[in-house]
Amino acid sequence: MKRMMLLARWDQWVICGIGVWLMLILGAVGSQGRQQARSVVCQATLRRWGIIMLQYTEGNEGKFPDRSTSDGKGRWIYAVDYPEELRLCPEATRTEALENDVSWWGANHKAWNIPPNDAGGGREIGTYGSYGINGYVYDSQATLMGFVTEERLWRTPKVTQASEIPMLMDAILWAVFPQSTNRPPSVSMVNAIDVADEQGMQRVCLDRHGGAINTVFLDGAVRLVGLKELWTLKWHRGYDTAGPWTQAGGVQPEDWPEWMRDLPDY
Repeated sequence: MKRMMLLARWDQWVICGIGVWLMLILGAVGSQGRQQARSVVCQATLRRWGIIMLQYTEGNEGKFPDRSTSDGKGRWIYAVDYPEELRLCPEATRTEALENDVSWWGANHKAWNIPPNDAGGGREIGTYGSYGINGYVYDSQATLMGFVTEERLWRTPKVTQASEIPMLMDAILWAVFPQSTNRPPSVSMVNAIDVADEQGMQRVCLDRHGGAINTVFLDGAVRLVGLKELWTLKWHRGYDTAGPWTQAGGVQPEDWPEWMRDLPDY
């Protein structure tokens, strides 16, 4: 009986998905409806990523990939097996011609990619995507910085706060390392901007889904996360969820850059 119920529920999702795409094709919804439909597809993609990553940990002694080597092969985008179509959010499928694009960086509606002038580090030329991993979930890190220490790494999804810990999300690069003190970007990420590791929150604070991004958490759940809400998530073991950019931490409306002031507060 339970199996039949699950199959029926799956059939409902399939029918719903087909209906959404038919409306898109026939032009039966406006631009806002099309944006919402693309967000739903993005969430479905991240849900599949969540399954893939959690299955990976099951076969890897409960651990996420090990990034302690310098050859880059521990990066999630190379460490796990996945269908090629999962690399892109439907709101960020644009990749510049590789021979003309010398920048790694994505933007609100642009995917990131590894260009021909890449300096190395084990990155494969031509790799691209719309999503990034929370760098603190890795089992280990090749380069430990002041804000990335062994004590901060989650290593495994089997933790009590799994529903509050981001795993993969919309991003302008393949990995992010947010800190509670990171300032928001002064302008919306309409164009690609070089964002250093130590400003990790700016790599995910992008207006891709109407003032929000899609995120899959360590428990496999997927949902929209408001841009100001990003500062309240539990990014690493020592992360302050009541930091200076949260209401609990005393942030004021005028503290936010103009493009973010009308977004919901958290």
